[in-house]
Formats: sequence, C-alpha cells, structure tokens
Amino acid sequence: MTSLNPAALARAQWRKSSHSTGGNQCVEVAAVDGAYAVRDSKNPAAGHLAFSAPDWMAFLTAVKRGSFDH
Repeated sequence: MTSLNPAALARAQWRKSSHSTGGNQCVEVAAVDGAYAVRDSKNPAAGHLAFSAPDWMAFLTAVKRGSFDH
C-alpha cells in the first residue's frame, strides 16, 4: 500500500463501483496523485486503503481474469 497527501485526498472525486447494487458490499474508488484510494461507501469516515497505480492495475487485471472467483 501507499500513503496519500491528506489535502489531495480531501479533494478526491470518489466513484462508486458499478457492481454496487445496494447490498452490503459497496466500495468507492478515487484516483489521487497518481495512486488509488478505496473506501467503504456506507462508512467513508472509517478511512481508506491506498494503492500505487501499478498495484491497482495488477489487482484489476487479476479481478478481470477471475483470480478471486470462488
């Protein structure tokens, strides 16, 4: 994971996942200073996880490949 500038994070434009359907599994993602932050859309004050751009892209590639499917 990576750390983000708090001022840049405060200005972040958060997007809800297109797979969020109103259940209890909703996340939001924001691009911040060349990195990506992820948070729970129902509890944004709980904080976020931050990832470098290469790590985030590797994660998305693995998701699309089905690496995390049960």
